[in-house]
Amino acid sequence: MSEIYLDHAATTPISAPVLAELTKQYQNTFGNPSTLYQLGRQANQVLEDSRHVMAASINAQDNEIVFTSGGTESDNTAIIRTAEARQDLGKHLITTAIEHEAVLKPMHYLEQHGYRVTYLPVDEHGTIRMADLEAALDDETTLVSIMSVNNEVGSMMPIHEIGELLKDHQAWFHTDAVQAYGLEDIDVELDHIDLLSTSAHKLYGPKLLGFLYRRSDLKFPSYIMGGDQEDKRRAGTQNVPAIAGFATAVQQLPAAQKQELRDRFRGFRDQILTGFADYEILVHVNGPEAGAGSPHVLNLWFPGTSTYVLQNNLDLDGIAVSGGSACTAGNLEPSHVLTAMFGKDSPRLSESIRVSFGKDTTEAEIDQFVTTTSKIIHRLAERRKS
Repeated sequence: MSEIYLDHAATTPISAPVLAELTKQYQNTFGNPSTLYQLGRQANQVLEDSRHVMAASINAQDNEIVFTSGGTESDNTAIIRTAEARQDLGKHLITTAIEHEAVLKPMHYLEQHGYRVTYLPVDEHGTIRMADLEAALDDETTLVSIMSVNNEVGSMMPIHEIGELLKDHQAWFHTDAVQAYGLEDIDVELDHIDLLSTSAHKLYGPKLLGFLYRRSDLKFPSYIMGGDQEDKRRAGTQNVPAIAGFATAVQQLPAAQKQELRDRFRGFRDQILTGFADYEILVHVNGPEAGAGSPHVLNLWFPGTSTYVLQNNLDLDGIAVSGGSACTAGNLEPSHVLTAMFGKDSPRLSESIRVSFGKDTTEAEIDQFVTTTSKIIHRLAERRKS
């Protein structure tokens, strides 16, 4: 049975060019980039060439890219270290109710240590209201952390408007761009972003790797204690081969191809909704309306059909989808994202699945997903009647 993979928001398969680059670098560039002899200098050159690729991809300076172990470390560093370094200016932080756990849990941690956190609500499409952000800002706000694209429903936050609002405020602006980087266009200068988190495995690169963009004039100590790597901003010997693979993944997605992917993914959304209508399946979209949001994520509510039952039946038929965030999928608690959007008593919390597309997803796979899902739902309905 062939597997149909529709959970690219959780992770992506490593691409062939990235795998080739990893193999080449692991074979030839094993030196420690902090050493001064030839093998070390060779590794350092690969490291800095890769850093330049990352910087150029978001219109940053090379020295503003700090390599980390991924989005979680980048989020934790940006949030906790900013709060600690700027506490003399105030101890108020702002985020949203639908952030990834890598943002929410550091915020909860800081609340336990005397900080005040405002969790902005979202509308039924998963987007904040700028008026709520403006009302929450005060003279003690030192950090605003708002994700670029939500990982469960694909809603896109008004990043440019947020940056414009904060550019003359003391608060630094951090965005978790893990779901946006590699698909959406990002310009840290245009959007007045001070801190930005990414993760390589979301765009066909290696796991346990990402970077934190940190505007050059921001001052706070390394979150990881140890050596002086990354210009004393992140201790630990860099994984140069993986970083080179990450750079290759970024180079494989130029602006033109990203637009092509966005168009394809919007086509998949239409194909899915039209297909379910043809099969007379009742389905609603949790999240942005058509044409809005990031098109690689589609969250679907099937009234009367259990998330757990549908997901397991699809798995048995060789189709991988998610019941929510991959980081919380093993938790029996309802999605905090859907809860924030629809309330804790909404049936959507226990009757929804997430599908997410990748560059190798095909129309035939989408057809098979629709057909198989429809058959499962009809079969379950018949069982309930009998």
